[in-house]
Formats: sequence, structure tokens, C-alpha cells
Amino acid sequence: MFRVKARNSDGVWNKEPVSFEFQIRPPFYATWWFIVSCVILGALNIVTYIKMRTRKLRRENLILEEKVRERTAIVVAQKEELAEKNKDITDSIQYAKRIQVAILPPEIPFKDTFILFKPKDIVSGDFYWLLEMNGKEFIAAVDCTGHGVPGAFMSIIGHNMLNKIVKEYGIIKPSEILDRLDAEVTKTLRQEDETITVRDGMDITLIAYQKDKNLIEFAGAYNPIYLVRNRELYETKGNRFAIGRSEMEHEKKFTNHEIRVQKGDTLYMFSDGYADQFGGESGKKFKIAPMKELILNLQEKTMEEQRSILNSTLEAWRGNIEQVDDILIIGRRF
Repeated sequence: MFRVKARNSDGVWNKEPVSFEFQIRPPFYATWWFIVSCVILGALNIVTYIKMRTRKLRRENLILEEKVRERTAIVVAQKEELAEKNKDITDSIQYAKRIQVAILPPEIPFKDTFILFKPKDIVSGDFYWLLEMNGKEFIAAVDCTGHGVPGAFMSIIGHNMLNKIVKEYGIIKPSEILDRLDAEVTKTLRQEDETITVRDGMDITLIAYQKDKNLIEFAGAYNPIYLVRNRELYETKGNRFAIGRSEMEHEKKFTNHEIRVQKGDTLYMFSDGYADQFGGESGKKFKIAPMKELILNLQEKTMEEQRSILNSTLEAWRGNIEQVDDILIIGRRF
């Protein structure tokens, strides 16, 4: 409302102001109905976006779930296939173990003798060989290249060759047995062929004991023997080359050692698995020196008690650490 009060040239004022009424409408974007409409429209847009997004996520989830089901089915099928193959392989290795055990002597034919034999895997690359022939007792502790299936193949080859050399060829001198064994292994594995890159072999200690003469003949490839007499340990070392591996330029000839034994002497033959086992608080190797000390401390025990103590000592040392190699120790008291 616009009101006007005025006077004329005579100075007379009007008593009632002249009025003019009008109305100014707000812009449309400031009206309540526009604001409410915007709020409603915005809410509808948000709800619509959420529903569309939810629908899209559900669709993507369905696609993902389908892919997961397909992949899971593939993985399950592969797992079953691997399990079947693993079972077949394990069954084959178990059968190979029966074959390997069958070639080993079922019983120890010599008195006051123990054998501690602990394969790392189902089958072993270490093996022992016992034979009595022509008044001699033959004992061998053999460590083939590797362990598991490859080592087991080598152990079967080595065991059969030792029988063949002594029984068929009539060779009974330890050094000559190893010379012939080296030649046979090299020939069998074709290691004289330069195109063959495999260099497999064996470390071995072999003794022949003549009871009537109280005489031990010994020949070795890398590994020594220990003789304990009157609480003193005497070590006789083998040659510093292995069976089969042609790492030497000149011809290998093994040395034959002769040792006179006395009543009460104890002889030990072994592979390197016992001393090389990791364990203890610091996870280090057991090593040769503690092994020698342990053997000396066992001399008042029977041979079976010695085997048990050697085994329990190793297991306590190993603890939760995996066995790293095949283990073989043979002890004989005269």
C-alpha cells in the first residue's frame, strides 16, 4: 500500500491520504511450492539412483557369484584330480618302499649289531648291505646321491651290484669290491658318455670281518669308520672320491685297510645324515664332534640300547625341524 499526503499551493493538506495498493510476488524459485517440488524431486532422484545402483550391484553380484561357482567347480575338479594323482603317486612310492624293504635283510644275521635306519621320505637313498660268505661277514653302509625316489633307484642298483660282485664275481676284498662297484655304476649310468650330464654316485663304507683271524678289512668312499677301544675312538678314513661320480681325471683305486680287532671293540659305520641334521636352540647342525662324544658315552650300553639312545637324542635335537636327509648308523661289537 502506497499512501500519499500532500498540500496545495495554498498550504491546505488533505485530511485522508490517497492510497494505492499493489502486491509484489516473489520469484518462482523462492516460492514454497517450488522448494517443496525440488525437495521431492531431489528425494525421488536419490531413491531412483539408489535403486538403480542396488539393481546394478545385485546384477554384478549375480554375475560374480556365477563366476565364483564356475571357478570353484574348476578348482574342486582340479583338487580332486590332483588328489587322485597324488594318491596314485603315493601308492606307487609305497609299493616302491615295499620293494626296497624287501631287498634289505629282514633280520640282522650278526650278533651284537644294531642298525638305525631313518629314511627322510617314504623311500630312502641310504641303504645297508649285510652278507656272510666264505667265512667273512660283509657289512656296508651306503649313502646314494639324493633321497626319496631318485635315491631309492640308486640304492636298488647299488644293492644288486654288491650282491652280483661278491656272489657272482667272487670278489671278496673290500677295495676290489668298491673298484668293481665304481666301474659297474659308471657303466650302468653311462657316465663315461660326455653327452650324459647326470653325475650320480654313492658314498660307502664297507667292511669284511674274518672271525677266525679277528681281522677287519675296510674300504670307503668319502665316509670313514669309527673303532672304539678302551674308551678311545679311532677313525679310519676312506678315499676322497665317490662311487660312480667321475670327478677325478686319473683312474680311481680304493685303498684296503686292515684292522686287528680285540674283544670288546665296537665299530660304527654311518652316512652323513645324522651329523647334518639341524636342530637345537639355534637350529644348527648336530656335527661330527658331538656325535663322536655321544658314541664314546654309550660304550657301557648294549647295542640295542645304543640304537635307542642315538635315535632319541636325534629326535630331541631335531624337535619340530624337518629331517633333512636319510639317516643310517650301523654299530657292531666284537
